[in-house]
Amino acid sequence: MTIYEELEWRGLIKDVSSPELKEKLNKGGMTFYIGTDPTGDSLHIGHFSSFLISKRLKDAGHHPILLVGGATGMIGDPKPDAERPMITKEEVDHNFNCLKKQAEDIFGFEVVNNNDWIKDINVIEFLRDYGKYFNINYMLGKDIVKRRLDEGITYAEFSYMILQALDFYHLHLTRGVDLEVAGQDQWGNITAGIELIRKRCNEEAYGFTMPLLTKTDGSKFGKSNGQAIWLSEEKTSSYEMYQFFLNCEDEKVIDYLKFLTFLSKEEIEKLELSHKENPHLREAHRTLAKEVITFLRGEESYNTAVRISETFFNGDIRDLSQAELEQGIADLQRYKLEEDVTLTDALVLVKACQSKREARELISKNAITLNGVKQDDPNLVLNGDTALFNNLFILRKGKKNYFVLER
Repeated sequence: MTIYEELEWRGLIKDVSSPELKEKLNKGGMTFYIGTDPTGDSLHIGHFSSFLISKRLKDAGHHPILLVGGATGMIGDPKPDAERPMITKEEVDHNFNCLKKQAEDIFGFEVVNNNDWIKDINVIEFLRDYGKYFNINYMLGKDIVKRRLDEGITYAEFSYMILQALDFYHLHLTRGVDLEVAGQDQWGNITAGIELIRKRCNEEAYGFTMPLLTKTDGSKFGKSNGQAIWLSEEKTSSYEMYQFFLNCEDEKVIDYLKFLTFLSKEEIEKLELSHKENPHLREAHRTLAKEVITFLRGEESYNTAVRISETFFNGDIRDLSQAELEQGIADLQRYKLEEDVTLTDALVLVKACQSKREARELISKNAITLNGVKQDDPNLVLNGDTALFNNLFILRKGKKNYFVLER
């Protein structure tokens, strides 16, 4: 397949500014940019889905530039439903440095900051050199703006479109950028940049958007809705990432393989057939987890995630190191023990059982394990002698229900 055919097959093309772009993408040699604002100190899996396009196009002979918007991050791209909260310059600078390092480490491409060329533009220059090229009716016609008119939109947010168009124009003049790529929610900003270049330079520029990574119900994997899977290992462990992909929706797993991996069409179609015939084996899910984690963090991190997962569900957690155990229990609620308690009392405390009677019955049926060992003594005391690593008690009820107490 040509690169354009492959992007179409993967479902990675939503809007295209010109039919000429197909031939240009297939030919190679374009300089393009894709960007994000530093509203957080880590990229998440939604960014990863978009930023992977930079490697796909690089492998097809194009030159990528990644932009982290230190200037636009001070304003905030309009959301469909409400204004973004402002963050301080210090936060923006910190986040920029974090995202720059992360993007360079993962993708190895050049990262630029639009604050470098926007910070010295005064308000009169902004209005004369850029604002006069934007018709208000044109701006009001953009989808995000239209959706916000009833609730209200501030002038700062309204001006964001001009700032992003300015980025495209500046990179076109100084770096020869002739293509902008972004998620589908940025289509209005991309076309604004294309228009600014046409009006000021009398030259053609191009853009295309990609569908956003979503769940079946259409919701995004982003920090705004609390569903972010962070690329930073400090914020989302490899085990958590592994579990996320292992348990993602069956209806979406093949789409995620197309969006998030470099597996070939033949490999993905083979996994799709396996998924239809034997969905319980979760071969597609496991392959997805392996491809993403290995790309982001290396094979050792992936193997550690698998080891933790298999140990928690089929093995003995005493075989895990303290660091591995901490990964496995990171998303579980922890209960603080101020004093030694019996196993029976502990089960009631963590709400694994509704009563001491129920707790004793489960213990007598060998349905309770403490730190990987089945227990039959309801009066066993949880103290320093029975703790893992001197402070942790991991209770398991049945096969999958885990509870954590710590001294």
